[in-house]
Amino acid sequence: MDVEVSPTKKVLILGMEKRELNNMVWCAITYEVNRLFWIDGYLLCLEVYEKSFEEEIKDRVFPISQVCYAKLPNYMRIYKVEGGGQIPVVNASDMKLFRSILEAVTKAEVASL
Repeated sequence: MDVEVSPTKKVLILGMEKRELNNMVWCAITYEVNRLFWIDGYLLCLEVYEKSFEEEIKDRVFPISQVCYAKLPNYMRIYKVEGGGQIPVVNASDMKLFRSILEAVTKAEVASL
Protein backbone atom coordinates (compact mmCIF):
# COMPACT_ATOMS: atom_id res chain seq x y z
CA MET A 1 0.00 0.00 0.00
CA ASP A 2 1.32 3.41 -0.99
CA VAL A 3 0.63 6.28 1.42
CA GLU A 4 1.38 9.84 0.42
CA VAL A 5 1.22 12.75 2.83
CA SER A 6 0.33 15.90 0.93
CA PRO A 7 -0.16 18.78 3.36
CA THR A 8 -1.98 21.98 2.50
CA LYS A 9 0.47 24.43 0.90
CA LYS A 10 -1.43 27.60 1.65
CA VAL A 11 -4.41 28.89 3.61
CA LEU A 12 -6.12 31.85 1.97
CA ILE A 13 -8.18 33.99 4.37
CA LEU A 14 -10.53 36.28 2.45
CA GLY A 15 -11.88 38.24 5.43
CA MET A 16 -11.04 38.69 9.09
CA GLU A 17 -12.81 40.49 11.95
CA LYS A 18 -12.13 40.93 15.64
CA ARG A 19 -15.49 40.49 17.39
CA GLU A 20 -16.99 40.92 20.82
CA LEU A 21 -17.05 37.39 22.24
CA ASN A 22 -20.80 36.96 22.86
CA ASN A 23 -21.67 38.57 19.52
CA MET A 24 -19.32 36.22 17.67
CA VAL A 25 -20.69 33.15 19.41
CA TRP A 26 -24.30 34.19 18.82
CA CYS A 27 -23.51 34.83 15.15
CA ALA A 28 -21.93 31.37 14.87
CA ILE A 29 -24.97 29.72 16.47
CA THR A 30 -27.46 31.53 14.24
CA TYR A 31 -25.34 30.82 11.16
CA GLU A 32 -25.38 27.13 12.12
CA VAL A 33 -21.64 26.81 12.58
CA ASN A 34 -21.22 23.48 14.36
CA ARG A 35 -18.11 24.30 16.42
CA LEU A 36 -15.59 26.99 17.30
CA PHE A 37 -11.85 26.57 17.76
CA TRP A 38 -9.81 27.66 20.78
CA ILE A 39 -6.09 28.27 20.37
CA ASP A 40 -3.93 29.77 23.14
CA GLY A 41 -6.45 32.25 24.51
CA TYR A 42 -8.30 33.02 21.27
CA LEU A 43 -11.61 31.71 20.02
CA LEU A 44 -11.91 31.40 16.23
CA CYS A 45 -14.94 31.01 14.02
CA LEU A 46 -14.16 29.89 10.48
CA GLU A 47 -16.62 30.27 7.63
CA VAL A 48 -15.68 27.59 5.12
CA TYR A 49 -17.75 26.61 2.10
CA GLU A 50 -17.94 23.13 0.59
CA LYS A 51 -16.11 24.39 -2.51
CA SER A 52 -13.09 25.17 -0.28
CA PHE A 53 -12.49 21.46 0.31
CA GLU A 54 -12.54 20.82 -3.43
CA GLU A 55 -9.91 23.56 -3.90
CA GLU A 56 -7.76 22.07 -1.16
CA ILE A 57 -7.86 18.64 -2.76
CA LYS A 58 -7.18 20.02 -6.24
CA ASP A 59 -4.51 22.67 -5.54
CA ARG A 60 -3.63 22.13 -1.84
CA VAL A 61 -4.77 25.73 -1.22
CA PHE A 62 -7.46 26.05 1.44
CA PRO A 63 -9.66 29.15 1.10
CA ILE A 64 -11.49 30.39 4.19
CA SER A 65 -14.19 32.96 3.47
CA GLN A 66 -14.17 34.62 6.89
CA VAL A 67 -12.32 34.27 10.18
CA CYS A 68 -13.84 35.97 13.20
CA TYR A 69 -11.94 35.95 16.45
CA ALA A 70 -12.21 37.04 20.06
CA LYS A 71 -10.08 36.64 23.14
CA LEU A 72 -11.10 33.83 25.47
CA PRO A 73 -8.35 33.32 28.06
CA ASN A 74 -9.51 29.94 29.39
CA TYR A 75 -10.62 26.94 27.38
CA MET A 76 -14.13 25.57 27.85
CA ARG A 77 -15.67 22.63 25.98
CA ILE A 78 -19.07 24.31 25.57
CA TYR A 79 -19.62 28.07 25.32
CA LYS A 80 -23.07 29.24 26.42
CA VAL A 81 -24.68 32.58 25.59
CA GLU A 82 -27.63 34.34 27.12
CA GLY A 83 -30.92 33.05 25.77
CA GLY A 84 -29.94 29.39 25.90
CA GLY A 85 -27.60 29.13 22.94
CA GLN A 86 -24.52 26.97 23.21
CA ILE A 87 -21.80 25.72 20.89
CA PRO A 88 -18.98 23.17 21.23
CA VAL A 89 -15.43 24.48 21.39
CA VAL A 90 -12.52 22.38 20.14
CA ASN A 91 -9.09 22.90 21.70
CA ALA A 92 -6.98 23.12 18.53
CA SER A 93 -3.81 24.45 20.21
CA ASP A 94 -1.83 21.40 19.16
CA MET A 95 -2.81 21.53 15.47
CA LYS A 96 -0.39 23.14 12.97
CA LEU A 97 -3.12 24.43 10.65
CA PHE A 98 -4.96 26.29 13.41
CA ARG A 99 -1.74 27.59 15.00
CA SER A 100 -0.79 29.04 11.59
CA ILE A 101 -4.22 30.68 11.22
CA LEU A 102 -3.93 32.19 14.70
CA GLU A 103 -0.45 33.48 13.88
CA ALA A 104 -1.82 35.25 10.78
CA VAL A 105 -4.71 36.67 12.84
CA THR A 106 -2.47 38.06 15.59
CA LYS A 107 -0.03 39.53 13.06
CA ALA A 108 -2.88 41.28 11.26
CA GLU A 109 -4.24 42.52 14.60
CA VAL A 110 -0.87 44.04 15.54
CA ALA A 111 -0.48 45.57 12.05
CA SER A 112 -3.87 47.28 12.33
CA LEU A 113 -2.98 49.09 15.59
